[in-house]
Parts: sequence; C-alpha cells; structure tokens
Amino acid sequence: MADTNMQFDQVTAKCREVFIDKMQDYGPSWRIFRLHGITDQLYIKLCNIRQRQETGVSLVGDEIDSNLRAVVNYGVMAIIQNRKGYADGIDMTSEEATRLYDEVLQEAKELMLRKNHDYGEAWREMSKEGIADMILAKIIRIKTILEHGGTTIASEGVEGNYFDIINYAIFDLIHYEK
Repeated sequence: MADTNMQFDQVTAKCREVFIDKMQDYGPSWRIFRLHGITDQLYIKLCNIRQRQETGVSLVGDEIDSNLRAVVNYGVMAIIQNRKGYADGIDMTSEEATRLYDEVLQEAKELMLRKNHDYGEAWREMSKEGIADMILAKIIRIKTILEHGGTTIASEGVEGNYFDIINYAIFDLIHYEK
C-alpha cells in the first residue's frame, strides 16, 4: 500500500501541474460547465483513449497519458461543480480553484486507500484497456443519472462515480508510467 500511496502522489502531482498551468492560461473558465458539459468532456477523452488503444495511432498527437491526466482534472472539476453549481462566468480566483482541487484530490486519495484495503489492490491486475472501459462505463452511468434529473434509486449517484473515474484514471496512469 505504501507504493500505491507514493505512486498516487507522483501521478497527481503531474495532474495538478497541468491544472495550474491551464489556470494560468485560461483562469477558472471551466466554472461555466454544467455537469452535462463536463461529463461530455470526460466522454470525449475516453473515446480518444480507446481509439488510441485500438489503433495505436493519433492523427492529432494526443497521448494516452495526457488524456488520462485530463480525465483526472475534469473529474475533480466535476465534483467541484456538483458541490458549488456552475457559474455564468469566472466567479473564483485561481487560488481558490486550486484549493478546492487539492481538497477533492485528498478525498479521492482517502477513498482510494479505503477501497484498496477492501479490494486488495485488484486494479493492479487489471489491463489498461479494462480500466478505460470501467471509466467509460462510469461516464455513461453519470450521463444516465443526469438524464434522470440526478436522482438514483439504488446507486451511489454522480459524485461517487466521478470519484471512481478519478481513481481509475490515476491507476491507469500508474500502469502507463511503469
């Protein structure tokens, strides 16, 4: 588990760096996304990852690891949006957005540690393709939940699925960095 803890921190440090760099370029312009829009961004990234896994080719030069970092970052943004609601413009500073980003990533890490304990780090035996499929399934579940107005009868809801997406993308990044 100590390895996973360290690997999680290494992978998320790169994700955070991308998040901060994008904030320097655009500020927290992502605050305008409604959950449908941010979930569609996740869907686009997963379609690109699966296409690249299947063909081994990207005509625009997107690398799987950069798309996985985007999945982590969009997942964090989605949780922030779910909690705060969307805005009609930029309504927070980059510093506030980064603080919220760090809080969500810490929650994701704590959840990952609990699940790793219960599931015995089963993700280590999963294929990169299987993890991508799990993420895509979670995205489709979120889209369905959102179509139903965000209510669920027997499942964990959108936030739990976003957290799983973040953690699966981190697991896949760990696999790609080996």
